Amino acid sequence: MKTSDDPQSWRYELSEADDGGITLHIQGSMDSSNAASMIKTLGNLLQSRIPCPVTVDLSKVTYLDDFGALVLVEIKKMVVNGKGYFYIENASNTVNKTLSVLNFDSLGKKVSPAENGAPGMLVRLGDAALRHVSDLKYLISFIGSVCLSLIYVCLHPKSLRANDTFSYMQRTGVDALPIVGLISFLLGLIIAFMSSVQLRQFGADIYVASLVSLSMTRELGPIMTAIVVAGRSGSAFAAEIGTMRVSEEIDALTTMGFDPTRFLAVPRVIASVIVVPFLTLFSDVFAIFGGLIVGVFVLNLTANAYIAETIDTLTLFDVFLGFFKGGVFALLIAWIGCLRGFQVRGGAISVGKAATSAVVSSIFLIILFNSIFSVILCYWE
Repeated sequence: MKTSDDPQSWRYELSEADDGGITLHIQGSMDSSNAASMIKTLGNLLQSRIPCPVTVDLSKVTYLDDFGALVLVEIKKMVVNGKGYFYIENASNTVNKTLSVLNFDSLGKKVSPAENGAPGMLVRLGDAALRHVSDLKYLISFIGSVCLSLIYVCLHPKSLRANDTFSYMQRTGVDALPIVGLISFLLGLIIAFMSSVQLRQFGADIYVASLVSLSMTRELGPIMTAIVVAGRSGSAFAAEIGTMRVSEEIDALTTMGFDPTRFLAVPRVIASVIVVPFLTLFSDVFAIFGGLIVGVFVLNLTANAYIAETIDTLTLFDVFLGFFKGGVFALLIAWIGCLRGFQVRGGAISVGKAATSAVVSSIFLIILFNSIFSVILCYWE
């Protein structure tokens, strides 16, 4: 039996079995006051005796904290690296609880090179397939949850959080108006300028107005507006809900009896579907104005002639088509943004990934559904 010189006394006793194994009996407290001396003393003691099975008897340990657990981890690493076996016996319930909280069994293990290396191609492929299947299941479940929540709100209008809905309408629509207007104006100006280079060779300058108005109203206006909204609001929806998921606010809502989908997703979806179609109309107006600038100052057309040609070219169906596309794209943006937010697991990195995924997925869905609309219209008309 030996007593250390540590201010808070601890003792150990070493016994050897017939099979060459060593049993280390530790007595006293294992904490921050003596952890350093214990690691040094016991390390020097065991260094010359391993490899051999080492058993640590904790029956007389009165207290153990994370520093004491670090002592055991260092002993375990020394034994495992020396190709020996490490055991703990006679630990009290309190000590066992501390070791369990620190996940002691997984600490100090010698990791093989195979475990350190990157997984094989088949493993990565299988993991990706399982992850996508899980995402698909959650996606279908979330679609059903949103639909049921919308039906409930339609049947019980007072359950809708009106103040939050108006707030999201302002953030999604009104606050986005300057950037949407600027982008649409420049896009209309570019389309008019580039098309005028070709059309003026045939004396068809007036048809610049038709080209700009049709292309923006039917196709580019809804798409560009939706892409801007996806970058601004879709990512914001994902980040906001994802942060609430990380901070366990969504769990708190569930505990208090609120439906998270109805409480968080429905106001965002309704606000987006209401304002984005009108934002699309503003986009069309700014684009036509950009084309008008080129027509007047580059092609020497009169403003009246340009506007008259635009009115003659556009039909109510063209305007309604762009308006309808804006509503569909808004639904997709709000839905995918909320979905990615609810899927967040982990910390800040997951929130960033969710926001990025929301934007990328929204743009993909916008282009996909616009292609579907184009094919349908091609056969319809």
